[in-house]
Amino acid sequence: MDKEKKVKKRLGFTLIELMIVMVIIGLLAALVAPRMLNKVGKSKIKAAKAQIEMFSTALDSFKLDTGRYPTTEEGLKALVENPGINGWDGPYLKKKVIPKDPWGHDYVYKCPGDHDVYDIISYGADGQPGGTGENADIGSWE
Repeated sequence: MDKEKKVKKRLGFTLIELMIVMVIIGLLAALVAPRMLNKVGKSKIKAAKAQIEMFSTALDSFKLDTGRYPTTEEGLKALVENPGINGWDGPYLKKKVIPKDPWGHDYVYKCPGDHDVYDIISYGADGQPGGTGENADIGSWE
């Protein structure tokens, strides 16, 4: 009977063992979490660049059909709705909605642009011109 009591007592974990496991899990989370969060920021930047490329392709199709790019006033909306231009054969985007950048801000479209025939800009996470890292501007001329 003494053997059974000893076996039953040993079937659980001690508080010290649980504390050690919790400390190890905390250390692992502290090391892994910043790296994962950095990857999320980089993936949003890549997604913004991909969307800008998609807009560029759609704008080139628009120009082939109409003979010109949309004006700044017509904006990217001219890719999904005819602004009254002869030859318009859109919509030029799969969805009939202009997507926002990965941070939820509208893309800025300028034609003529400061860097090229047209500029498409995402102002990054902060939504403001300038910045570094995830807050840096992403442009169609890059």
